[in-house]
Amino acid sequence: MAVAGTSWGRYPRARQDIVPLHWRDAPLPTVDGSMLAYGNGRSYGDVCLNDGGTLLHTRGLDRYLAFDPVSGVLRCEAGALFADILDFVVPRGWFLPVTPGTRFVSVGGAIANDVHGKNHHGAGTFGEHLLRFELLRSDGTRIECSPTKNVDLYTATIAGLGLTGLVVWAEFRLLRIAGPWMTQETRRFASLGEFFALSAQSERDYAYTVAWIDCAASGGAFGRGLFFRANHAPATTAARASRQRRLVVPFTPPFSLINSFSLRAFNELYFRRAREGHAIVCYEPYFYPLDAVGEWNRIYGPRGFLQYQCVVPSAAAEAAVSELLKRIAAAGSGSFLAVLKVFGDRPPAGILSFARAGTTLALDFPNHGAATFSLLDRLDDIVAAAGGAVYPAKDARLSGTRFRQYFPRWQQMLAHIDPKFSSGFWRRVME
Repeated sequence: MAVAGTSWGRYPRARQDIVPLHWRDAPLPTVDGSMLAYGNGRSYGDVCLNDGGTLLHTRGLDRYLAFDPVSGVLRCEAGALFADILDFVVPRGWFLPVTPGTRFVSVGGAIANDVHGKNHHGAGTFGEHLLRFELLRSDGTRIECSPTKNVDLYTATIAGLGLTGLVVWAEFRLLRIAGPWMTQETRRFASLGEFFALSAQSERDYAYTVAWIDCAASGGAFGRGLFFRANHAPATTAARASRQRRLVVPFTPPFSLINSFSLRAFNELYFRRAREGHAIVCYEPYFYPLDAVGEWNRIYGPRGFLQYQCVVPSAAAEAAVSELLKRIAAAGSGSFLAVLKVFGDRPPAGILSFARAGTTLALDFPNHGAATFSLLDRLDDIVAAAGGAVYPAKDARLSGTRFRQYFPRWQQMLAHIDPKFSSGFWRRVME
């Protein structure tokens, strides 16, 4: 029986059959129509939805298969969450090589979207740290893929949006750390020029860099924000680790709580109250600030929201980001947590990998219907003119024309797509 569902952005809605998976040795179910793997649903648009088809729910595939405490190599099933992996490996002196802004993503989802994090300038994407994985195709074949074995399918599956088959298990190398603490420095910046200067100064000495930018600011405050840079703390650090305290948004309000008034008020307070300087913090609040609020997606009301994350090449970055922010501020829209980050110049791990040399901007927009879609189309015009791209994992409305422009290697994917696997996103951009 088909059930209604959404991704984390709560838009769009889709109806699909749900088949839970529990055993990695079991064959794929026989279904009418198409199928798609679904981990924890933390993608924002329809890349993890399959309207009219079947979702293979992988959270039952969450076992650890092997762990070497000396080399830090972990092999686990694809439904395992980053949150659970961290609980297992951090006390043993290891950390994820790359992590996005939420720890509630599955390993399979991290591969399918080739997730990136605050250390892209030094460590690249999650796909760069994959040693091997097993792919189960709809014809029943099981294929082990690695940088030296079935390489074409390996690079198609990384950032392959779940279209090449079901990733059953994956093996990757972790990062050695001394403990759960981070040495963090917070700096205010008053302009985009200052942001880019701080980024350039920080890349050599800091493993992790990211900025919050006030997307509602205009006039003399335009381009202001907070720059956060950090490293894993050494073993001699004297600190007391505490778990991130979690609140929960208990219900969905009848309308979005994010509006031009609340946005400007929050951003002003957040910028003014920030404490500049150095601090020792636990890894959770540094990497996952939004995870402290359970079900935070409810604050956007029943219509949900659309996240927009783009990247623009370095040569055009300051001008393009400036124009993007001007249009967003003029529209009186945007989110509390607008993220700005400079990516490193690293080769893509997958055919459709999003992260590339340049600057990325990410923020949420309350879904106000046609007005919101029109604004995002205008932002697309800026990104396309600069030679940039939009992240499929966070998209719910991108046109096929724009997608093919942003990802010119898309045709290379066609030979590797499993004929039984599809998604709402893929059908939309292939129309």
